[in-house]
Amino acid sequence: MRIGRIFSGVIVVLTMIPFLWLLYSAFLSADGFYSGQPLKISLSFENFKALSQVNLWKPLIFSLLSSSIVVTLQLLTSLPAAYAIRAGTPLLGLYLFFFAIPAELMLVPLYGLLQKLHLLNSPLALIFPFMASPFMVFLLYQGMLKIPWEYVEAARLDGASESRIMFQTMLPLLLPEVAAASVLAFAAHWNLVLYPKVVLSQDFPTIQVALSELMRATSNNWGVLGAAALVTSLPIILLYGVFERYVVKTFQGGLK
Repeated sequence: MRIGRIFSGVIVVLTMIPFLWLLYSAFLSADGFYSGQPLKISLSFENFKALSQVNLWKPLIFSLLSSSIVVTLQLLTSLPAAYAIRAGTPLLGLYLFFFAIPAELMLVPLYGLLQKLHLLNSPLALIFPFMASPFMVFLLYQGMLKIPWEYVEAARLDGASESRIMFQTMLPLLLPEVAAASVLAFAAHWNLVLYPKVVLSQDFPTIQVALSELMRATSNNWGVLGAAALVTSLPIILLYGVFERYVVKTFQGGLK
């Protein structure tokens, strides 16, 4: 048991090293990178001052809004779908099939569909294809398997409608799964790079696209890149920090 804890601690430390270096490099001056002794250089905010000259606010706000809208829509579509499967609708295999399809494989068909719908180079191109998520449906369905079905039957005997059962009976009992699914869905949409580059114009840059363009423009300025990477990572870090116990509870319980 003690060896297992030591091994786990070593894994955690090794996992944290890249993030700690990112945090340190964001406050390290350019002289510190090229001096050969970065640990002896005092920290400064000059990278963030240089970053203020790069317009990251528009991509940051755009990504926050689009990712939040997508998560909300996925919850609104996934909860009824998961409830229907739990109630006996034989669609679980179909959702697992869609879950197994790589997202990159759908890029070309999606491009053609968005072109026919005249949604290319529009913010809707970043929202419309992500309104439903097989992964979120599956995760909520797994959460519903842990809830005794007698609650639903009792609510039906009391005359409650299916929508009322779903939102007032099932949803409060699914808060850990909803929080975990929301965090993972937000992170997945937030980290999109290839898809926004293909379907959106430069008028609607996402934060990851803006970061990749910054890397290409300032490939040698590691301090500014570290500050930019830290800023783009903060929403995910804060979101996970707030809902950590729900995420851990969801996956500690295991999936059936």
